[in-house]
Amino acid sequence: MKVLHEKSRTILGKNVVKATSFWRRLRGYIFYKSSKLEFDGLFFQRSNCIHNCFVRFPIDAVFVNKEFEIVEILREFKPWRFSRIYFKASHVFKFPSETINDSISIGDKLTCTQ
Repeated sequence: MKVLHEKSRTILGKNVVKATSFWRRLRGYIFYKSSKLEFDGLFFQRSNCIHNCFVRFPIDAVFVNKEFEIVEILREFKPWRFSRIYFKASHVFKFPSETINDSISIGDKLTCTQ
C-alpha cells in the first residue's frame, strides 16, 4: 500500500504492509535488527494505542481517525515504551524513525492507495 501526505504531497511509504493477521499484528517490528526492511511501514486497523516492546530501534507512529486525518504523531518512539490511548484514533501507521518530518502535523490527512 502507498501512503501519501496530502498537504505536502510527500510519499511516506511505497510499500506499507497491512497488519491484518494475528501474527503480523503481533510481530510488528519485533525482533528485527534494524529499520532497514523489505517494507516501508506497517498499518494497523482498529488500533488506538501501541507499544514498542522487544523492538530494537525507535519508530515514528501516526494515529489517524476513520477519515485518515492525523490525530497524534509520535516521533522517535523509543523501545520499551507504551503510548497512551488516543480515543479519537481508529488506525495507526508505524514507520522507521525520521520518516515523519516537521511539515506533517495533527489535522493533516493521509491518502492510501493499493
